[in-house]
Parts: sequence; C-alpha cells; structure tokens
Amino acid sequence: MKPNSPTLSPQETRERILEAAVKVFASKGYHDTKVDDIVSESNTSKGSFYFHFPSKQDIFLALVDTFAEMLEARLKDRLSSSTSGLERVELALRVCLETFGQYRALAKIALVQATGLGNAFEEKRRVVNERFIQFIKENLDEAVADGSIPALDTEVAASAWIGALNEVVMRWIYTGQPDPERSLPALRKIFLLSLEIPVERINK
Repeated sequence: MKPNSPTLSPQETRERILEAAVKVFASKGYHDTKVDDIVSESNTSKGSFYFHFPSKQDIFLALVDTFAEMLEARLKDRLSSSTSGLERVELALRVCLETFGQYRALAKIALVQATGLGNAFEEKRRVVNERFIQFIKENLDEAVADGSIPALDTEVAASAWIGALNEVVMRWIYTGQPDPERSLPALRKIFLLSLEIPVERINK
C-alpha cells in the first residue's frame, strides 16, 4: 500500500505507525531507532508520523501506555467474573504472564528499554508500576476483607509482587528463559506462601 493511502483513516494510520514502532524499537532499541525507520516500516510518511506523534520520545511513551492499558483492560475483563479476593489475585498473576508471553516485543519496550532513558521515561515507568501496584493492592484488600487471606500490609505485598514479576519477565526478555508458562506455577506458589496460604490449598 502506498504512503498516505486514502483508504486508511487517521486512526488506522496511527495504529499502523504504532505497530511499526513496536517492531523497530524491539529490534534496534530506542537510541538506534530513527523516525525514518518507523516511517519506512509503516509505509506511511513523515507528515503522517508527526501528525500523530511530535517526536520519537512521544511514540515510545505512547507504546508504554498502549501496553499498560491493554494489560489493565485484560485484567479487569478476566477478573470481573471472580468473586473471591484470592481467586482474583491468582487470576491476575496468570493474566499478566499470559499477556507478557503474547506481547513480548511490547513488554520489552515497556519494561526493559524504558529503563535509564531519562526523567520522562522513568516517570512513565513509575506511573505504570504504581497503577499495577494499586490494582494488586485493591485485590489483596478484598481477599483480606472476605477472609481469603490473613491481614497484612497489602501495599508492601503488592509492591513486592510487582517487583518479583518484573524481574522474572525482564530476565525472560533478555535470555528467553524461563518463559512465562514455566514461571507461573513457581510464582504462584511463592506468592501464595507469602500470604500464609496453607500448602495443601496451594497444591490443589
């Protein structure tokens, strides 16, 4: 398809540019990626790029937001049918790992490449992390309230869970091992033991 094809709406053009950016950032990294690379991969034009994104930094940050919003939407959708607080916490772990596994390139951008790129990127990472810490905390609070788990400092627990999850996923992104499917049973056991869940319940 030729650049600036009249068959593409502005939203479709934006999505095409974002999809191209994922591929280029994932393969070249932030610093080595040029706007021209994204334009070429998306088969659009510089005018189209700058219409939607003022700079390379803006599209990179948009990709971090895209991944965070997709993960949050998946979590809310999958957890909406669970009534037990503990079930919701367990399902949240599964959904996170499934999403990381399906969208490795986006996860690489959001979790790895955004590290050490300056204040704007660090602030974005902090905000995204805080969103998910709060999400886990709220579900842990529900689990405490319904008696699924003993009372604990849910904010500290949620922070520790997100930190451990990030570390496992980042290692997988760097090395390819252990993959999310392999990591799930061990992480589940570690997390549930940290909540003082009896081993016999964990092994069911």
